[in-house]
Amino acid sequence: MVFSSALIGLREGLEAALVVSILVAFLVKTDRRQALRFVWPGVGAAVLLSVGVGAILTYSTAQLSFEHQELLGGSLSIVAVVFVTAMIFWMRKASRHIAAELRGKMEDALKVGPAAVLLLSFLAVGREGLETAVFFYSAVQTAQSDTLQPLVGFVIGIAAAIVLAYLLYRGAVRFNLAKFFTITGVLLVFVAAGVLGYGLHDLQEAGFIPGLTTLAFDASSTLPETSWYGALLKGIFNYSQQTTVLQAIAWVVYVAIVLPLFLKPARKTKTEAASAAPAAAKE
Repeated sequence: MVFSSALIGLREGLEAALVVSILVAFLVKTDRRQALRFVWPGVGAAVLLSVGVGAILTYSTAQLSFEHQELLGGSLSIVAVVFVTAMIFWMRKASRHIAAELRGKMEDALKVGPAAVLLLSFLAVGREGLETAVFFYSAVQTAQSDTLQPLVGFVIGIAAAIVLAYLLYRGAVRFNLAKFFTITGVLLVFVAAGVLGYGLHDLQEAGFIPGLTTLAFDASSTLPETSWYGALLKGIFNYSQQTTVLQAIAWVVYVAIVLPLFLKPARKTKTEAASAAPAAAKE
């Protein structure tokens, strides 16, 4: 659970930190440092909102009945899967243009005024933060209400993301971000498949969908969750020693569809193809 939470925290945190570093670098390089005082309040407000939403989701549901807890937990787990799927595909597509896009938006915001700069900073970080809040709640549900492991994982991942983004900003380290997002994206596909299975199991326990007693396999004796290897599989891939048929089918179908689509080479846009043609002609 620590590993999967840290992976999500690293991925989400790095995306948010890169967005902030792009905005800051743009303002510094264009001698508009005075606008930085409007960026940081926006970033801070987004972080506080994300923490607040995560805390409300995690601790307020304790007052609900078991069925309602399972229904809410299962529903939000599926929402988290939708978020993580959209996130990995969005970053795969936008990674080549995100810097130019953010600079353009900041240029427009500066023309409007300080409030627009603050709002842009808030929205740029807030999206990642709200996704992280939903992931955190889903991780807590998967850990059976043990908030310590998911919290430790998210803190480790986000802290590593902030350090890494700062080093990239300062030029202290250089690495292939596209390859990084590809590798983490592949890992997150398997994490999301496990979260999807767990969310469906919650909905089955709530009585919202049938099939709770129809098991695809029962590995309680050969691969128990209490063993170190069972705990490792559960922490990374949300492994369940008693997996229903619906869970197994959902896991296989999700991975079989999403992973090939994610690894499929991206098509070049008309603009990219046009810009590449003169270079190829020169060669």
